Amino acid sequence: MYLRATCRKKDGKEHHYWSVVESYRARNGRVGQRHVLYLGEINDTQKASWLRTIEVLEEKKTKPRQVALFPDNRKLPESLPCDAIQVRLSQLRLSRPRQWGACWLVFDLWNRLELDRFWNPLLPDSREGTRWLNVLKTLTAYRLIDPGSEWRLHREWFRNSSVGDLLYEDQNIAKDDTLYRCLDKILPHKKEFFSFLNQRWQDMFNVTYEILLYDLTSTYFECDPPETGKRQFGYSRDKRSDCVQVVIALIVTPEGFPLAYEVLVGNTSDKTTLADFLESIETQYGQADRVWVMDRGIPSEETLQAMRTSARPIYYLVGTPRGKLTQPWQQIRDEVQVRLLPQEGKLYVLARSDGRVHNERAMRRRRLKKLWQRLKELQSQKITRDTLLLKIGAAKKEAGRVFALVEVTLPKPREPVNPQTFTFRLRKEKLRELLRREGCYLLRSNLTH
Repeated sequence: MYLRATCRKKDGKEHHYWSVVESYRARNGRVGQRHVLYLGEINDTQKASWLRTIEVLEEKKTKPRQVALFPDNRKLPESLPCDAIQVRLSQLRLSRPRQWGACWLVFDLWNRLELDRFWNPLLPDSREGTRWLNVLKTLTAYRLIDPGSEWRLHREWFRNSSVGDLLYEDQNIAKDDTLYRCLDKILPHKKEFFSFLNQRWQDMFNVTYEILLYDLTSTYFECDPPETGKRQFGYSRDKRSDCVQVVIALIVTPEGFPLAYEVLVGNTSDKTTLADFLESIETQYGQADRVWVMDRGIPSEETLQAMRTSARPIYYLVGTPRGKLTQPWQQIRDEVQVRLLPQEGKLYVLARSDGRVHNERAMRRRRLKKLWQRLKELQSQKITRDTLLLKIGAAKKEAGRVFALVEVTLPKPREPVNPQTFTFRLRKEKLRELLRREGCYLLRSNLTH
């Protein structure tokens, strides 16, 4: 770093304005200057103080020297163990602040994972001089620190970060077309990259992945034309059945380490995906005693049967519809009780959480109270039977499963709607059954031992 002066003439007098400038060498060998700090107009004494400051901060100095900084309007202490430098705070200016610590941490993690060893032979520099490895590092830092679109990375994020400084790259590395082309280059190596990361994960932490968590989600597109490629209409978890979508399947370990993912056609049924992933994981990572944890809507009975009868048993823990409680609970920890029910080569695990009981009970009471008030309003209205059916249908949709707790008696055709012809009552036997099931989860597994 060094001081650089800018001379300006004003009213026949020369004024010298100073800045702290840092030199850097770009990847093509060109030496450039980077503005660090604007100091304003300073006198000779202040200039000498700043020269001493730069000498302290200079990285090339082998023996660092300690100094103390004080504002120019404050009197220096009489005895200091080091040199003192007075700074004119009124003329300090922050110029182009950039995020540095997070970017440095990302690249430190990159080096610890030895990712250069994997990507260097696969991402050589282009004939135009584009260093694809640095483009990938930029994309990785962006995803970890502040994920968003590649367009936002190109227009905004890159210049507000220190990625370019740490990689000795300029804005050209963050062109939108360059970023998209880099994604196309790394996609064919997805499977090999997962295997490499898995090996590094095991070497660094000496952990296993005997338990795998498998789930699916969907994401929709507001686009035209619809149903192109993988974008198809299907069951939308976002409640946007009017939009095309794709289905995303992900397998992670309990620590959150992803082992595999796939982007599937938007109308893919959850039950058709598990068999392919079972084969894919064993092909890529070898056979092992793994336990698959899934929602009850993912595996079919045929797939679970194949997992139980395979030459090497594949264990699972999957959600199951809740049944009636007939046996005592076993206390596991505060507010959590579990009961194990072995049955014909399968193990049923029934869990109940007191916190979940209170939560479900509060939601049920709120919905039931709202439904009851709505039915009373309809009972007092002077409407036709057909209109009553439509309004009851709307109330049923809003109440959800709570509607099953109410038994409704409708007027006969052409009968007037009044409290004698339109009645409703609470199904107490159904409510008692629901009370036994609240806060409960039933799982099943073939891991009987």
